[in-house]
Amino acid sequence: MDVPKKVADLRRWSWIQRHGLFLVGVSPILANVIGSIFNVAYNTFHITPMLSPVQLERFESCVMWFNLLIYPIAVACFVIPLLRLRPAYRSLLAGESIDSGEMMELRRKVINLPWWFLVVAAIGWLSCIPAFPLVIMTAGEPLASGVVWHLLTSFLIASLIAVTQSFFAVEMTTQAALFPAFFQDHNPADVSGTVPLSIRARGILWAFSAVVCPVVSLVLLLISPNTASSTPLFGIAVAVVAIGFGLVTSWMLGKWVAVPVSQLQQAASEVAGGQLSARVSLLRSDDFGLLIERFNRMIDGLQHREKLQATFGRHVGREAAKQIMDQEGDSLGREQFVSVMFVDVRNFTQQSSSLSPNQVVEGLNQFFETAVEVIEHHGGMVNKYLGDGLMAIFGVGASVDGHECLAAQAALELLDRVAAASQKMQAMGWDKLVIGIGINSGTAVVGCIGSPRRQEYTAIGDTVNVASRVESLTKSLGHSILLTGNTHDAVQALPGVQLTKLPLQKIKGKAEPIEVFALRRVL
Repeated sequence: MDVPKKVADLRRWSWIQRHGLFLVGVSPILANVIGSIFNVAYNTFHITPMLSPVQLERFESCVMWFNLLIYPIAVACFVIPLLRLRPAYRSLLAGESIDSGEMMELRRKVINLPWWFLVVAAIGWLSCIPAFPLVIMTAGEPLASGVVWHLLTSFLIASLIAVTQSFFAVEMTTQAALFPAFFQDHNPADVSGTVPLSIRARGILWAFSAVVCPVVSLVLLLISPNTASSTPLFGIAVAVVAIGFGLVTSWMLGKWVAVPVSQLQQAASEVAGGQLSARVSLLRSDDFGLLIERFNRMIDGLQHREKLQATFGRHVGREAAKQIMDQEGDSLGREQFVSVMFVDVRNFTQQSSSLSPNQVVEGLNQFFETAVEVIEHHGGMVNKYLGDGLMAIFGVGASVDGHECLAAQAALELLDRVAAASQKMQAMGWDKLVIGIGINSGTAVVGCIGSPRRQEYTAIGDTVNVASRVESLTKSLGHSILLTGNTHDAVQALPGVQLTKLPLQKIKGKAEPIEVFALRRVL
């Protein structure tokens, strides 16, 4: 990668991420400094006065060697893994790729960093408990009563203050500073071989840090010989420090929980409002990481379903697609009272004989676009295209009541729109576009019909057959819109329309003639 691109890639990261390893390295300093201050103060007030000059010399010598040897080793044990991460970290910030196997191992190390520090810090602090009494006893003089107890109290309280707070500090800093680089295209919760702290375990650790540590610290001071009575202000200072750290721990835990909950709540509200582009981008390796991943997958599923329904709807109609996707099991449909409309283009064979195939398709597409718009506007569903015509169903899905009137209004509007588009159709080569519409209402089986391997969402029954036959009558009777008696009863109350009763008509498939009415708009 060239230098300018590396510089550009580095600039797109925030200051926190560009200096992430350094921030992780210094994140535990404050807690350990406060723990050390407490330890030094406690030793000065309670332990050194109880030591003889020789014992004090051994004690100070032990402090010096710990500061010069043990503590640097502990610091090195924590810093060395960070230094080993540095080359890969700089490469990631520069936009360079890393081998997938190596990358997975790096991710494990990043997630486990807080635990590594916890082990190192705990060993460093707790090793003082046996070391200091043993070094003092090498002076060959008997220890004063309570020295060992005071040493135990001093190092336990200091370690309780430092270790638990540092763990949270390293964990939060690692998430904010390192996760964005190491998990650009991967969910931290999916990394195997890690020990992320669960929400339950985090609550236990929080209780230990915010409740157990302060209480244990004060109890140790209380039961230590002559401590509570000789230096009550020191006990108060310990209580203040413990309460302060407890509040800090509570704040960190609250932030740790509140941030993902808030983002999940906001994303859920956006999804509920129909914004399927919402995502939670927070990187977490704990229980929230799994929850966030599954939440985002759920949205992806909803988005895929929406896309599938939209794509599917272009072929079978949006309402039909919705009905199919909502249909339970292997249902073969159910009986419904519907209104069925058939629309046919008159003289299509004659028209198409003088037009090129492209002109025929262009004209039909223009007509179908208008028809679908009108029918769906009135709550209908274009069920299928029939070459130069179509079949539509009213009364399926949301539009159940008054579907007879909706079908009649759609037929009238479609007739008006076709007439208004005559000039546009003529420009496409169509001399005149004339349509015939037949409507019948009744019971039909509506649903998926066909083989288990290939089905069609449609309506089947005598109601459909009669509607098709009535549409055919528009040619011989000279009317553009015909209704059956079943539809007439509901439509006759519509304002601005006129229904003309025609002679009884004999149609194929029916033993008895049927009532037919011509529908037109009253000007």
